[in-house]
Amino acid sequence: MEGSVPEPAAPPQDGTSTPPAPLRVLYVDDDPGLGRLVQRQLGRLGFEVVLAGSGEEGLALVAAERFDVVALDHYMPGQDGIATLRAIRALDRPPPVVYVTGAQDGRLAVAALKAGAADYVVKEIQADFVELLRAAFVAAVEQVRMRRAHEAAEAEIRAARDRFEALAAERALLLREMNHRVGNSLQIIVSLLNVQASATEDGRVKEALNSARNRVSAVAQVHRRLYTSDQIATVALDQYIGSLLDDLQVSAHRDHGGITITLDADPIHIDPDRAVAVGIIATELVINALKYAYPRGEGAVRVALKRQGERIDFTVEDDGAGMGTGMGAGMAAPKAAETGAAPSTGLGTRIVRAMSTKLGCEPTLDARKTGTCVRLTFRLAEHA
Repeated sequence: MEGSVPEPAAPPQDGTSTPPAPLRVLYVDDDPGLGRLVQRQLGRLGFEVVLAGSGEEGLALVAAERFDVVALDHYMPGQDGIATLRAIRALDRPPPVVYVTGAQDGRLAVAALKAGAADYVVKEIQADFVELLRAAFVAAVEQVRMRRAHEAAEAEIRAARDRFEALAAERALLLREMNHRVGNSLQIIVSLLNVQASATEDGRVKEALNSARNRVSAVAQVHRRLYTSDQIATVALDQYIGSLLDDLQVSAHRDHGGITITLDADPIHIDPDRAVAVGIIATELVINALKYAYPRGEGAVRVALKRQGERIDFTVEDDGAGMGTGMGAGMAAPKAAETGAAPSTGLGTRIVRAMSTKLGCEPTLDARKTGTCVRLTFRLAEHA
C-alpha cells in the first residue's frame, strides 16, 4: 500500500504474507470540506485518516490515541498551529507533525520547523496538495522509524559496553583474588624454606635453601604487586626490582657486613611473566656479587634499569674481586677460594641463561680488570 512504511516481521506460520498496517493520520484543519477531501483521497491510497476541527481537539486526540503522523493547519481559531505543535511535541513520544499552511510565507515554515515540525506543505487545492501531503507523511514516518532504529542500536551498543565493562571488572577482581592466593601460598613456601634453612647445620644445605627461598620470593613479589595494584596486565618493573633489592639488602647487612646495594631505574611497566624473569636474574646476580665480590665484606653492588627507546638495558655491577673470562662456574670469581665461599655448582648461571632466553636476549660480561658487570638488553614488549 502507498500509505504504508514496511517493517521487517517474521513470516506467519501458515506461510502467507501479512501486509503492513496502513498509516494512521490525524488531519487537523478548521476547514471541514478540505478535511473530507483529504480523508477521501488519502483513504484511496491506503491511509486511515481521522479529522479534527481545531488545535484543542487535535491535541486531545493525539494524547488519547495512537497516530503515525499528524497534519496540522496553521490558521485556526483559538489555538493556532504553532501553539498546537509545541503542545504535541511536549507529549511523551509524540508522532511526527507535517505543518500545513495556505500562506506563501517562508517565515511560517521556518517557525514551524524550529518548533519541531518534521516537514511542511503549502496548501494549494488546485496543485498536487494531497500527493505532496502523502509524500511528506511517508517521509516523516520513515524518518522517525530510522531515528528510533538508530536509538535502539545505540542503546544496544551502550548495553553491550556496560556488559563488557562489568565482565572486565569481574575478571580483574578474579585475577586479583587469584594473584592474592598465589602470592600468599608462595609466601608460605618462603617462610618454610627460611625455617628449614635456620634448622640445618650444614652450610651448603643452608645456602641452597636460602637461594631457593630468594628465588621463590622473587616470584611471590610479582603476585603481591599484581593484587595490590590497579594494573593487572603489567608490573612496575622499577618498583618491583626495588622491593627485591630491599629484601636482599637486609640479608647483605646480616651476612655480608658493609655491602650496599643501590638501584638506578627508569619508570618501566612490563608484563608479569617477563618481570618474573628479570626479578630472578637480578636476584641471582646480586646474590652472586654478595657472595664473591668483596672478600672483606665492604663495597657496593649497583643495579641499573634504563629504558632505551623500545628496549631495556639492565646491568648488575660491582668493584670487587672480578671474574675470569666467560660466565662459567656459576659466575663466581676465580679467586672464590680466597673468599671462603662454598664452590659454585653453576646453577646460578644456568638459571640466568634460562631466564635470559625467556627475555629473548643473552647476558654479556663486560671485560674489566677489577669488578664485574653483567649486562642484558631486551625488548620492552615481547616480540610477536
